Amino acid sequence: MTSKPHSTPHLIPSAAASAGSGYSPITQAGDASQGGLDTRMDFGIHVHGPGEPIEEANPKESVWVLLNGEAKVTVEGEEYALKRGSIFDDPPTAIHLAPNTPVRIEPQIDSVEWAVTRTTNDKPITSTVYTPEDLAPEYRGAGLVQDACLRNVRLIFDYSVNPDSNLVIGEVVNYPGRWSSYPPHHHDQPEIYHYRFTKPQGYGHAELGDAVFKVTQNDTMIIPPQLDHAQVSAPGYGMWYLWVIRHLDGNPYTGFEFTPDHEWTLDANDQGWKPEDQ
Repeated sequence: MTSKPHSTPHLIPSAAASAGSGYSPITQAGDASQGGLDTRMDFGIHVHGPGEPIEEANPKESVWVLLNGEAKVTVEGEEYALKRGSIFDDPPTAIHLAPNTPVRIEPQIDSVEWAVTRTTNDKPITSTVYTPEDLAPEYRGAGLVQDACLRNVRLIFDYSVNPDSNLVIGEVVNYPGRWSSYPPHHHDQPEIYHYRFTKPQGYGHAELGDAVFKVTQNDTMIIPPQLDHAQVSAPGYGMWYLWVIRHLDGNPYTGFEFTPDHEWTLDANDQGWKPEDQ
């Protein structure tokens, strides 16, 4: 696969998430170098295998989303057997940890991969392990604009589920050749998207305001507040992305605003133009 010749301030290329075993940092709270924006979140990818257990009690609120593999996880004395074979076919499995909560993660196979997000939080939250049985898919875009933006949205938790958390986190399975985060929308809070594809050479395009970026395997996008965003996957390639939003003090994320010009696409009675020969 050919790598990008350069990155942009908002797009962090795949090399940052493919450094091999251990933790590969992608963003860090307090770092405003990415487009002049501090996301207020530490985000990275952790890969480990047998003989490489993780044991910590991090001072920040943390979310570990299992991308693939099997692991035995111990949180506050409770043991969980977690497993995920495919981010495309399997619902999310995630560990949400309150600050300073002890956790031990023991890989059960050769390679286990996690997406890890951390942020400061001085509110009392309850540590929770989310399994596929806890999370229902939401098929957004069904019946709209000829199903051109049908996608599977998997919310792990948001403000309504855990108002004391400083994070909102979920996934999207973007079907080949279709759009997601559509119609374009925006919100006050900073957001991170991390992308994967069904084939390593897969790609898509991400809108950020009037700019369009080609996104590929392991890329990460920084989305500033109030900037419209939407995505499309190239035909033949399924696109998955993890999305994480950081609440602002006194202004938590509770929803978004659509771009007015494209809100008509939410009307099931208006499917848009179709060629006469269809």
